[in-house]
Amino acid sequence: MKIQIKKITALFLAIFFTCTMQGNAFAEDDTENSISADESNEAIAAITVPADVSALSAVLIEADSGRVLWGKQENTRRPMASTTKIMTTLITLESGDLDTEFTVDPAAVLTEGSSMGLVQGDMVTKRDLCIGMLLPSGNDAANCAAVKISGSMEKFADLMNARAAQMGLANTHFVTPSGLHHNDHYSTAYDMALLASKALQNPDFAAICREPSISLDFGNPPYNRTLANTNKLLKMYPDCIGVKTGFTDEAGRCLVSAAERDGVRLVCVTLNAPNDWNDHTLLLDYGFSVTSRKPLAGDFTYTPNVAGGTSDTVTLVPEYPPEYTDIANCNRTITWKIAAPPLLFAPVKSGEPLGTLTLYDGETPIATIPMVAAEDIPISSALPPKPNPLRYILDTFKDKLKALFA
Repeated sequence: MKIQIKKITALFLAIFFTCTMQGNAFAEDDTENSISADESNEAIAAITVPADVSALSAVLIEADSGRVLWGKQENTRRPMASTTKIMTTLITLESGDLDTEFTVDPAAVLTEGSSMGLVQGDMVTKRDLCIGMLLPSGNDAANCAAVKISGSMEKFADLMNARAAQMGLANTHFVTPSGLHHNDHYSTAYDMALLASKALQNPDFAAICREPSISLDFGNPPYNRTLANTNKLLKMYPDCIGVKTGFTDEAGRCLVSAAERDGVRLVCVTLNAPNDWNDHTLLLDYGFSVTSRKPLAGDFTYTPNVAGGTSDTVTLVPEYPPEYTDIANCNRTITWKIAAPPLLFAPVKSGEPLGTLTLYDGETPIATIPMVAAEDIPISSALPPKPNPLRYILDTFKDKLKALFA
């Protein structure tokens, strides 16, 4: 009998929460905030167009929304050299088990070009390889990571392309984990900017790519060495927070950079740029001149019911005030959705995270903020300390059926 009751409870729990997830569990505020006027990249660029960009392809985007602030053949497919390692590193970090040592594949370390200094028999961790990819741009590190994760570089390329499709990188195709040249290995400035924006959301990736150098132990036996970052922009541009350099004879000088100032994050990409450091300085300065962080006005509260408490409801509020990046001469519509359970059980503690507030620029989510309780709701001494969840679910399900067929 107890087993049967548990099964019934589980069934109604599933039905109840599925209904609320699709409907009433989400309090959706359809209020829209119109921000400026005349949306067009041309209007933005008319303010102060960077004059001397040497790159064949270049783009500057606002990282949260992916909006293009400035572009030059940003959707043209080109080889992107070692900026490829942004994807290789991200997949490696997402694969988990980052700090367990293993022996590198002897064939994977035998590669041309830049290296983190791996030799046959070395002991490393995946985290070591990520540092080796993002700082000295080690082709050996990329190959070893690919083989460790997928068993071969070919299978890892399949994984890279699947991840690219998932991210919406429509003009990107990977063949090698390192970025060594292949005719079918290509991307665009815009796709690489989107990739970098998403990679920077990974805390480990963001922490590694912003360091000018990192000391670590690896080898056989392990010994300490310092790996220097090839991204000179980290020292040249005070607001720079990464990301990755690249070069092959066919691709030319490639650079993906990110910078953050007063809460605004920009990502810049140049492909085949003889004067890439200067290109990025010009473009980032331009980007910060036409963007700023502003508070978002609106009613962001939500009031779910509380069972068994001294109050029948509790107010949920954002953990911190919602903001958005204002872009000069760009008409944007910011909407939001609050997701939280329709019913909570006492006690509820002030500051307890109980939902999320998601901001959208069009259909693109640009920020997610925890929704927290604004006050304490203790258990009521006048009520049973814990209501019967099965009875509540049965009654609510019955009410939903009545409403459905009414």
